[in-house]
Amino acid sequence: MTSTPGPEATNTPPPRNSAAPSSGALEAAGALPVVIVGAGLAGLTVALHLASQGQRVEVLAKRNLGEGATAWAQGGIVGVLGSDDSVESHVRDTQDAGAGLVDEQTARFIAENSAQAVGWLVDQGVPFSPDPDGPLGLHLTREGGHAVRRIAHAADATGKAIHDALLAKAQAHPLVTLRERWMAVDLITSRHVGQPEEGPRCYGVYALDIGAQRVETLPARAVVLATGGVGKVYRYTSNPETATGDGIAMAWRAGCRVANMEFIQFHPTCLYHPQERSFLITEALRGEGAVLRLPEGLPGGVGGSRFMPAHDERAELAPRDIVARAIDFEMKRHGVDHVWLDATHLGEAFLKEHFPTIHARCLSLGLDIAKQPIPVVPAAHYTCGGVVTDLSGRTDLPGLFAVGEATYTGLHGANRLASNSLLECVVIGRTCADGILNTPVAATAAVPSWDESLVEDADEQVVIAHNWDELRLLMWNYVGIVRTTRRLERALHRIQLLKGEIDDYYANFRVTRDLLELRNLVVCAELIVRSGLLRHESRGLHFSRDFPHTLPVSFPTVLTREARSLPR
Repeated sequence: MTSTPGPEATNTPPPRNSAAPSSGALEAAGALPVVIVGAGLAGLTVALHLASQGQRVEVLAKRNLGEGATAWAQGGIVGVLGSDDSVESHVRDTQDAGAGLVDEQTARFIAENSAQAVGWLVDQGVPFSPDPDGPLGLHLTREGGHAVRRIAHAADATGKAIHDALLAKAQAHPLVTLRERWMAVDLITSRHVGQPEEGPRCYGVYALDIGAQRVETLPARAVVLATGGVGKVYRYTSNPETATGDGIAMAWRAGCRVANMEFIQFHPTCLYHPQERSFLITEALRGEGAVLRLPEGLPGGVGGSRFMPAHDERAELAPRDIVARAIDFEMKRHGVDHVWLDATHLGEAFLKEHFPTIHARCLSLGLDIAKQPIPVVPAAHYTCGGVVTDLSGRTDLPGLFAVGEATYTGLHGANRLASNSLLECVVIGRTCADGILNTPVAATAAVPSWDESLVEDADEQVVIAHNWDELRLLMWNYVGIVRTTRRLERALHRIQLLKGEIDDYYANFRVTRDLLELRNLVVCAELIVRSGLLRHESRGLHFSRDFPHTLPVSFPTVLTREARSLPR
């Protein structure tokens, strides 16, 4: 597969900040903070490393500090720690899961730094599940796609344990300022400051103080996008409300390349329950022996039978894309709304010890997982593509860095290996901080303040709600686990119409969080669909009925705002 042409630059509304530049230059660039957009593991890792070396940091969290995706992560973080493990083994498993699109240099770098990353988290006070006989005194578990046990975890709530520990460190550090309920509107770039002589770069962000409903100008030494993925572009997702693709959309509007957006990972097992639509049932449960079964009462006596061995020799331990497609196939084949994940044979004591969060949450909903199987469905879970960066988080725009799920480093390829995501945040978070500190401080520039003199308050919020619902439903129906060219083309046509409506709304009314999130989601939806249309094969997380075979040679799908092919 040859490299793919990017879409033409789309029309965007005129800048909202059209006032004349404020008098005088910004404060001395060396005294400027680094502004980090996002307060999850990626953002806090960068913040703590920068602050430890004397750099002032401002971290923006668009909701409450604990509401990001990190706190929702259950499984754990990869660490090549055991005597039965090796960097080569981890790289090989990452490549196998990534279906031929993993960048080997990136995978090796991440694996080589995995032990250091886990050790750093231990030093920050993360209470991983202990094992006196385990490496570093930690209990290691196994998840789908891994050859050995190499997942350090804190029971079944690893993300929360990590986030709580790092958040406490950040809150206690005098050089870290945490701004809760602040949302980035857009990046301040050279087009705002009159194209200075040193060329394009990022100078900061415009950010909405949601409580005060006021947009502020935040100049910065550097900006780090740590905004997470795009799960909320789909109707069903395991992601929190924050996963609206803000960083990807802002970087795209600023001219950065975006890659592999067609590869959206659908987690195979999200709880199917009317009162709990986003609760993830961790893959580690299957790693410990839980099996997938069809619901009882199906014709032909197949109800209750196990089905994964018929789809892959690794059965429930196959990579997530295979398991998700198998569940989707069986649900459509038998006309059922869900399948069962059966962990009853593991015993109540084992489940309470190793999966206390899942056991307690399900019990609160009337499901005793020690006595009955768990109803599950696939749901949008992880964005394997994003803003193109190097191994120090640098983007195409000087002064702009990105870390975590918002990025494409080449690690995940066409499908993310379980628990590599938290590892990537910690490893690249450290190198990103080093990259910022090792980059010469740019010259100062005067930037205009945000101007709302030509806009007014929105007259009908129902427009936003309607477009939000329509976008997520059409993405679920047309751009889901199994795709066709016709569905993608229909989705793209409607997305372009929605985008025009949203851009017009944005240009005429004062911004709100809902409007900004919708504006970012529709950009990301277009990137996902365009990427899918450009991939004429089925690979990893992208499965097309029109192109069911995998090509012998393939490359990442790289989109650029310039209408030309990217040489490779």
